[in-house]
Amino acid sequence: MRRTALLALVGALLLAGCGGTLAPATDSPDTSTEGPDGPGTATPAEPGPGDGPTVNGTEMADEPRPDPETDRLGWENGYWYNDPLSVENTANLTAEQREAVLARAMARVERVRDLEFNSTVEVSVRSRENASIGGGGDRDPALRSFDNAKFEAAFLIGEDEDSLSVQQESRNQTVAGYYDSEADAIVLVSDSATPTLDGEGTLAHELTHAIQDQRLNLSVQRRVDTRDGYNGVLGLVEGEANTVQQAYTARCGEEWTCLSPPDSGEGGDPSPPPNWGTYFLQFFPYSDGPGFIASLRDGDDWSRVDAAYENPPRSARVVIDPDDYGSFEVEDVELADRATGGWERVRPPDRPDYGRLGRSGLGAMFARTLYDDSNRTSLVAAQEWLNLDGGEVNATDPLNYDLAVTRGWTGDRLHVYRNGEELAYVWRLAWESPADAERFAGAYRALLSYWGGDRVAEGVWVVEDGPFADAFRVTVDGSRVTVTNAPTRAGLDEVRAP
Repeated sequence: MRRTALLALVGALLLAGCGGTLAPATDSPDTSTEGPDGPGTATPAEPGPGDGPTVNGTEMADEPRPDPETDRLGWENGYWYNDPLSVENTANLTAEQREAVLARAMARVERVRDLEFNSTVEVSVRSRENASIGGGGDRDPALRSFDNAKFEAAFLIGEDEDSLSVQQESRNQTVAGYYDSEADAIVLVSDSATPTLDGEGTLAHELTHAIQDQRLNLSVQRRVDTRDGYNGVLGLVEGEANTVQQAYTARCGEEWTCLSPPDSGEGGDPSPPPNWGTYFLQFFPYSDGPGFIASLRDGDDWSRVDAAYENPPRSARVVIDPDDYGSFEVEDVELADRATGGWERVRPPDRPDYGRLGRSGLGAMFARTLYDDSNRTSLVAAQEWLNLDGGEVNATDPLNYDLAVTRGWTGDRLHVYRNGEELAYVWRLAWESPADAERFAGAYRALLSYWGGDRVAEGVWVVEDGPFADAFRVTVDGSRVTVTNAPTRAGLDEVRAP
């Protein structure tokens, strides 16, 4: 029953990628009240033919309108944002029809976002089996070992699986589209053997990434070094794309005529993602990002959003709590290596030799227990993890990453060690107060018990079987919690003596 409660949302939570990142393909209504005509519509509409109905202060066009003398917001390549199109959403759109849908969608994104495209974006639609999602190929063995240990430390992917392969499988199954900044092109992924658009929601989302790339500083997402930093920056990038998408699709049906998603005729519930924990970690920017964007905007004024690309959030904590933006700095957690007995530090090339999971990673770690296949009691109440409105999950912000057990986090640092084919790690987490540290340590001990761990000595736990079978030592020193992991209890002292 716990899984069924969220399975109904899987269609609304499907992810689309942006240059290796992910973006949701939801056609969710915008619940903001940013003025009578929605976000980004302070610019007056171009004069229409004078005979169209008016909705929310915007004149609807019954016929295509004349082209302006120069390029204007809300007009692209011969089409205004509210021009009618005689197009049905089928797999047999002509090249001319595809160009018309794209031009009008670009004009609509301009209208919502109050930014002008610099150039036309190429768009293609491919079947899932023929789409190259990216992220595959050979990886350095040190990176693979480091990533395996990092996801194992977060109880997201067990040691019986390869973390890079699991993440790639998740992308392959859940991506609905992605923007390639090098080619200035969008690929929309269709589950149909004869690819069709899924309406205009994914197109609007990916076009927002294109306008970010053309007018702002989309490269900020390539200048991050940890999962926490990555989710912080994506809270800005994907939060904005979701905000624009939600405002765009909210106008479909009354203010704008839009392509409808094709009727697949297949019915049934959508499939769950391959790994719920990894999915929750990836979904964070799309759930909490729009709230961060809302904290920056003042009605139709996007200037603070534009400025944020020069100073993006560096931690998921800032996205979860926007009041921290501009003031919070992640603590540089000190962690000296003390490994003996043949254990050597794993240092992946071309990236930091430590991990930082942050609050979004910790949230996914605990929330995964809600959707685990076992019958054990979860460590997070569904009412805390799911944002409910009138008993229904909020479609625009379905998940709550502001879990009480992760509040007070100020930083963490994960070191990975190898001894032959065995992996181990030391993970130190910093908190605002000793009380915060004790609260997290208690929840973490409960997590060890959840995965089958037994306490065998003061602060020492052993998980005998399952994907996380290992020995663990959990210590608290003031506002610091340190977790030491090794394949055996004897190995704990070799990895890090108490």
